[in-house]
Amino acid sequence: METIRIAATALNTHKLRSFLTLLGVIIGVMTVVSVVSIIAGLNNYITEKVFQLNPDVYVVTQFGIITSREQFLEAIKRKKLDWSDYQAIIRRCDRCAMVGASESMRAQTKRGAKKLGGVRIQGGTANMAEINNLDLEAGRFYTGTEDDHSTLVAVIGSDVRDELFGKIDPIGRTIWIANQPVRVIGLLREQGAVLGENQDNQLWMPLSTWRKRFGARRSIDLFIKSTGGIGGMQASMDEVRNIIRSRRRTAFRGEDPFGMVSAEALQTLWKNISASAVALMTIISGISLVVGGIVIMNIMLVSVVERTREIGVRRALGATKRNIQMQFLTEAILLSLGGGAAGVILGYIISKAIATFSPMPTLVRPSLVISGLMIAVVTGIVAGWIPARRAAGLPPIDSLRYE
Repeated sequence: METIRIAATALNTHKLRSFLTLLGVIIGVMTVVSVVSIIAGLNNYITEKVFQLNPDVYVVTQFGIITSREQFLEAIKRKKLDWSDYQAIIRRCDRCAMVGASESMRAQTKRGAKKLGGVRIQGGTANMAEINNLDLEAGRFYTGTEDDHSTLVAVIGSDVRDELFGKIDPIGRTIWIANQPVRVIGLLREQGAVLGENQDNQLWMPLSTWRKRFGARRSIDLFIKSTGGIGGMQASMDEVRNIIRSRRRTAFRGEDPFGMVSAEALQTLWKNISASAVALMTIISGISLVVGGIVIMNIMLVSVVERTREIGVRRALGATKRNIQMQFLTEAILLSLGGGAAGVILGYIISKAIATFSPMPTLVRPSLVISGLMIAVVTGIVAGWIPARRAAGLPPIDSLRYE
């Protein structure tokens, strides 16, 4: 405690110099805390809200997961998935418990003089409500019979309800989509925005109705629920892969002429992206910490020179080399720990400001705070070791003569 008190007194004597010395550590720790809190928040948010596929459901699409320009150009050349592919999988896939199909585009909806643009119009088979876990606030989802007969019905999102109906109950009323009257039969529960993308500005209608209104030339997305749950995913995907490859007459060693997307694949992709971001920001913040450590070391070396006579007096009064070494090492640790604490506080404030004023979520865990402080302590130990050894090694007689 006496060592800590002496170290604190020495740092307090030169407040401005101590503060300027801390800047490198403050910036480094602040960067680590704020960036990692953003990545952690996004990971949590992505897992809970973006990747809403059930773990035993996968999607077969023309494009799949695209991570480069070359993959995109190659995917454009693929043959579109069509209705015959959907029917072939239903007939031939033994490990597919449920198969749904979906297409979407954005268009304007209106009711009387009220209009709402940019609505995501989604056409899907009647089982898409179960496959996608669509939660209804009121009404019902359309049936297979309504899909077979291309019935003009729709299930709308809460934004569509608010803009076109206000406080009026929309169930049973009519809206216009692509100049066609459509009866509202259901209302989706409010979902909010995901990374700034509004999830309530949408509606669902039978896929056959959608294809009659908007055309059948687009590639459809196939949503497949595997038999046997998660354990049957790979077997189901392999069977569907064989079915489509045989229909496309793909060579044995040829690449799949389609893409497959699962919740696990999406989460793996996101983890790779977030890991790269963390690595990049760690390098950037590491540079700040190195600079901060060098500044601390330099100031401590200057402090050793300035306090040479003090060191001689303490040695003459019985202080050991270990006492002197611990004194200067403690000063370096306190200096760095103060910068770490300030960096953690600033990083926390920045992360909360980002979460408040932007759609980007953040998450500050206690382990992140502890890690930030530990980084600061390690920086202080490394930066203060050489000055502390030099102070302890000064001969007492020479130190007393020093002016």
